[in-house]
Amino acid sequence: MKHITQILAAAAVSMAIALPAHAETTLTVHYPMPGFFKDVMDTISKKFMAENPDIKIQFASPSATYEEGIQTILRQVGTSEMPDITFIGLNRLRMLDERDVAVDLGPLVQKDGNMAEQGFSDTILKLAQVNGKQAGLAFATSNPIMYYNADLVKEAGGDPDNPPKTWDEVIALGGKIKALGNGVDGIDFRWQGDDWMFSALLFGAGGKMLNDDESKVAFNGPEGQKAVEVLHRLVTEGGMPVFTKPAGEQAFAAGKVGFEFQTTGALRNTIKNVGNKFDLRTAKIPLIDPVNGRLPTGGNAVVILTHDAAKQDAAWKFAKFAAGPYGASVVVPGTGYVPNNELAAKSADYLGDFYKQNPLFQAGLSQMPVMIPWYAFPGSNGVKVTQTIVDNLSRIVDQSAEPKEALDDAAADVEGMLPRS
Repeated sequence: MKHITQILAAAAVSMAIALPAHAETTLTVHYPMPGFFKDVMDTISKKFMAENPDIKIQFASPSATYEEGIQTILRQVGTSEMPDITFIGLNRLRMLDERDVAVDLGPLVQKDGNMAEQGFSDTILKLAQVNGKQAGLAFATSNPIMYYNADLVKEAGGDPDNPPKTWDEVIALGGKIKALGNGVDGIDFRWQGDDWMFSALLFGAGGKMLNDDESKVAFNGPEGQKAVEVLHRLVTEGGMPVFTKPAGEQAFAAGKVGFEFQTTGALRNTIKNVGNKFDLRTAKIPLIDPVNGRLPTGGNAVVILTHDAAKQDAAWKFAKFAAGPYGASVVVPGTGYVPNNELAAKSADYLGDFYKQNPLFQAGLSQMPVMIPWYAFPGSNGVKVTQTIVDNLSRIVDQSAEPKEALDDAAADVEGMLPRS
């Protein structure tokens, strides 16, 4: 019997040597804004690799912004540097689609057959569609909210339990906070970097960027005029200085600003940076038109770039995992973004009880019914168009131009950048 056991053991060893080890697939992943996403990406990738030991995730150098991210990917197309997977700002998916860079996930969605059961409803899938093509899966979605220093609001005569619900109320209370002195400013509105926060004012007034056939600029219409007038009044009446993005964040976290308007995605970092310095609260951002007003959906989508068959299969597994219920359960508490997966939002295994226990996160969640896509300009000049809008917003904030003048200048410049049929 002992002899037979030795023979079987030897045979087992022989078979183990003869059979090839399962090949490991390595995926290179690129993502933007490491300040928001580094810890999130590390957590998700470690969990994914633990559940999929035959797939290794390695990260390319992250990009500081969505704008840098899309430009990096477009430079790398067709080279060995191009990653297998990237996370692209929702308003830049169109640029990838127009250049036929992103893999169409439609066939993979169809083959999978049970996306709704995994929390990917049709509504969620559409967030990362371009002209009907599934360019990616929405990974992190956000909307702009109001952050406020309840201590300063109370000191200026406001009621922290009933924050402003209109821009007139915000501006009036911001001015009173500014008047407190001691280096305190009333408002920080995050207009720098891209057109997203301008969209919050424009869409909040019921406006749109271009006309229906995208042949002409529409953001300089009546709704756009109302939008830039609010921005102007935030400065002249509400006590908003010319902040850089980092300076505004630091001043608010230090307790030197009453109101801050920016993405809900910055909530976790804001909570950490504020600490116990003051009573931090959040609320909905006002809409210029409370009935017809909408808000832009910020955030990004996971996009597959590799056309290698083996890598594509692994990449699809990772994309669904990252954008799925586990990924959402990491993204939301780790950043402040709103859930992009219905299973994560509803299930007690993921985020079902999270919002009851974390009231600061409820503002972004409550605004989900008015979220619409972050507009993507057509053609190859999308990044230039965005920068043109930002440059003219800066003229309003530093008061070197009247609101209408700056808006009309932006419209004239953008009009010349639109593609001609």
